[in-house]
Amino acid sequence: MVLLKGFVKPEDQIGMVRMCRQLGKGPGGFYRPSFKNGAKLNLWTMSLGKNWDPTLRSYGPTRPFDGAQAPTIPDAFKMIAQTANSTASEFPQINPDICIVNYYTNSGKLGLHQDKDESESSLTKGLPFISISIGDTAEFLFGDTRDQDQATKINLESGDVLILGGESRLLFHGVSHVKTNTAPNVYYAPKLGVKARK
Repeated sequence: MVLLKGFVKPEDQIGMVRMCRQLGKGPGGFYRPSFKNGAKLNLWTMSLGKNWDPTLRSYGPTRPFDGAQAPTIPDAFKMIAQTANSTASEFPQINPDICIVNYYTNSGKLGLHQDKDESESSLTKGLPFISISIGDTAEFLFGDTRDQDQATKINLESGDVLILGGESRLLFHGVSHVKTNTAPNVYYAPKLGVKARK
């Protein structure tokens, strides 16, 4: 597990927010996923590259509820992920083909979970997943179990990149809460008009 503090430059953060905003308004854009019992997650999400189905816990070409195809992952996103991955040289290099963009509102959170719906071969190899944080600071939890009281807590700030791979690939992790009004001042400029976590 490697945390690269402030890895994404401010101008690149702004570019990512603008791309997410544009993609999020189009086909296959942001929506609030539901659990099997009908309850909604406390975030908005969008899949790029391949669609993730939270009910079936699998990836496919289209979203079951509206048939929308996943938008293509922007090259700029891939470049940032691959550069971060190269910086953390202990992990195998990847060519990202799946990206999940989570947008947390002021009340947004995500319970402790494992990212284990990827292919068996990628999990066996310990290929990393790379989390890029943009916008308000979030309290990030991680640990060996789903017990939130036992989890380690760290702050992920705008521009931070967190990489989980190898033995840490299946750590439980989540977001307990977002610390409002902590994004860099540039995100409050009327010209941009949006705040985003990822």
